[in-house]
Amino acid sequence: MSNRELTASITQHTARILLGAALAFAGISHLTWSRVEFRAQVPPWVPLSPDTVVLLSGVVEISLGLALVFLPQYKVPLGWLAGAFFVLVFPGNIAQLMYHRDAFGLNSDRARIIRLFFQPVLIVWAL
Repeated sequence: MSNRELTASITQHTARILLGAALAFAGISHLTWSRVEFRAQVPPWVPLSPDTVVLLSGVVEISLGLALVFLPQYKVPLGWLAGAFFVLVFPGNIAQLMYHRDAFGLNSDRARIIRLFFQPVLIVWAL
C-alpha cells in the first residue's frame, strides 16, 4: 500500500468513525435533551405524531452511528444507508424554513436557509 493509499484509508476510517459518533450522539439527543427541538423539523404532512417521528429517527440514527463505528466490514452499504437517511430527513429542514420554526438557534429564515446547504455535505460524507 502506498503512502497516498494509506493516508486515504486513515482519512476514510477517521471520517467514518466521526460520522458514526455524530449520528449516535444526535440520535441520543433525539431521545433526550433535544427532543422538543427536533419536533420543529417534522413536516405537518407526515402521518405520524412529531414525537413518534423524533423517537424513531433517533433510534435509526443511533443504530446507523453504532453500525458505522463497530461494523467497518459493512462500511459501504452503511454509508449508502446513512446517505439515504440524510436525504429522507431533508424535508424536515425545509419544513423548518417553510413554517418559520425556531429550533437549535435557527431563529431566522437566513439561518435556516444556510443550514440547508449543509445537508448535501452530510450526504457526500456518508457516501
